[in-house]
Amino acid sequence: MTTDTAPDTSAPKPEGWRLRARLRALYHGSSQTAVRFRLGVLIIDLIIVGFFIAAPLLKEGGLVFYVIDYVIAAILALDLAARALCYSDIKDWLKKPIVWMDLFILATLLFPAWLFNLGFLRVLRLWTLVNSDFFWRTIGRRYDDTRIEDQVKALTALVTFIFVATGFVYTSFVGTYEGISGYIDALYFTVTSLTTTGYGDILLPGNWGRIVSIVIMLTGVTLFVRLGQTLLRPHKVRFPCDRCGLQVHDPDAVHCKACGNLLCIPDEGHH
Repeated sequence: MTTDTAPDTSAPKPEGWRLRARLRALYHGSSQTAVRFRLGVLIIDLIIVGFFIAAPLLKEGGLVFYVIDYVIAAILALDLAARALCYSDIKDWLKKPIVWMDLFILATLLFPAWLFNLGFLRVLRLWTLVNSDFFWRTIGRRYDDTRIEDQVKALTALVTFIFVATGFVYTSFVGTYEGISGYIDALYFTVTSLTTTGYGDILLPGNWGRIVSIVIMLTGVTLFVRLGQTLLRPHKVRFPCDRCGLQVHDPDAVHCKACGNLLCIPDEGHH
């Protein structure tokens, strides 16, 4: 007597599949291990951003600076590769503007001798970090889609602009204009320009210098206004109306102010 046996469907998964599943669990999971992993990644990211901000001052360190530079490049490359593997379709991942910005930052790290004049753009890593879902799913889960998120993003945009503008002024004018003799001079000029204080002790030369000053002033004022609006405007909650799609409402709203639809906004104090 013979018996038919069902085909074995429990074949081991390919190693690549296991790796992708593990990375997805770490980068997108909600377990304590995943949260701790993402916190570690964010701490490393913030340390890297600190290096980017201080890079103009540290460049005089010679070989040590370049060693640190390439170590950071390796860390960033591994992080980008891991994030890419988390996606089932890498083409969709590559469509994200933040990804292209991170790839450009990686290029400045891999070729510091040729792209150092664009190195000030590395500080944009701070902006991409705070505007990523990765950040808010880890540190700011309870603040995601809230007023605090808007405030943090507005403050980050302002701080990022200050250091990007400082790096641009330093790279463009140090050594060619005696008024900018170091990084602190460039930072001082940027802050006095974007706050429209205008002490006048440092003035960038020529028409190009005037254009740079105008851009810093206009952009800085815009970012200051945006930050002030997020700090002072009345508190709103994100709760999309299922009829007209209006995203924000007053916390105690009963009806949508756009279409009059009945709302049922959950009380923030109850879960």
